[in-house]
Amino acid sequence: MPDAPARLFASDNASGVHPRYLTAIERVNVGHALAYGQDTATRDATALFAELSGRPVEVLFTFGGTGANVLALACLLGRAESIVCTEWAHIAVDETGAPERALGVKLQTFPAPDGKLKVEHIEFAVQALGNVHHAQPGVVSISQPTEMGTLYSLDEVRQLCDVAHKHGLRVHLDGARIGNAVAALGATRNMFSAMTFDAGVDAVSFGGTKNAMLNAEAVLLSGVDQTRRAQYLRKQVGQLPSKMRYTAAQFMEALSDDLWIQTAQDANRSAESLYVALKDVALLQLAAPAVNSLYPTLPEPHRSQLQEWSFFWDWDLSRDQVRWMTSWDTTDDDIQRFVAGVRHVIDR
Repeated sequence: MPDAPARLFASDNASGVHPRYLTAIERVNVGHALAYGQDTATRDATALFAELSGRPVEVLFTFGGTGANVLALACLLGRAESIVCTEWAHIAVDETGAPERALGVKLQTFPAPDGKLKVEHIEFAVQALGNVHHAQPGVVSISQPTEMGTLYSLDEVRQLCDVAHKHGLRVHLDGARIGNAVAALGATRNMFSAMTFDAGVDAVSFGGTKNAMLNAEAVLLSGVDQTRRAQYLRKQVGQLPSKMRYTAAQFMEALSDDLWIQTAQDANRSAESLYVALKDVALLQLAAPAVNSLYPTLPEPHRSQLQEWSFFWDWDLSRDQVRWMTSWDTTDDDIQRFVAGVRHVIDR
């Protein structure tokens, strides 16, 4: 086998923290500041989020993506309500039942080979409205990008929001990789508001950790009646950072000159480079990436041999599918080494 790449293609969660975010943390690490968001950095970061969103928003900083999703959903849900999402949704597959356990809520999942919820899924779910024997659909949750690396168009988000609101449902957008979506759909800060609040989304889980930050996530709320209790819900679900200035400082750095879009662009470009280098390998059945993830077909024994050499995650083994993911710090050398290893194993 050739030498393995220095960086993994397993997940953008495996990447390091961008030096500018470490510097931002160090910058606010001076003296004392009141805890729980009563500090200058939190106020300044909140103002930057309002500027990004094009409207006043309630900003709730959290520790991690699962906690952000649970909090966002808690702010939108009423009693005896359910959440409509796809079978691939992160809240349904990769959060160990956190929404169900923490919120006591039923997830209504729908098949979605491309990871995208459809209008007809909502229309089917709302047939339960008014039936005392069924959980009442209350929230629609979508991911942008999806867990299959696909993207909703602006029109698709608007249509989902319009149908949801017509039936009295609220809409949550899981943006754990929102930077990658913005970078892919135009790479301008206006794209964020266009795909979220302008389209009718009520709550956004805004991810930073997968995009070069250190344990930095946020929930953004706009025009939601339940926001009057959002601060209390954050404490109740265990997501209130004490020394919030360190999280806020990273978002200040990210939003001040769109560093969050730049790092996401770098990750997306690396995925495209990996695709171009391997698209001729028929066994992989590679499709061009929309963001920073690829989903090749890789049967045994090739899969295990490559995972032992440079680890990556299985995805849908019913189809021998795995996931390769690039990060903000993936280098050309990493890509060249990984491509060499893949070709070595397959050709052998």
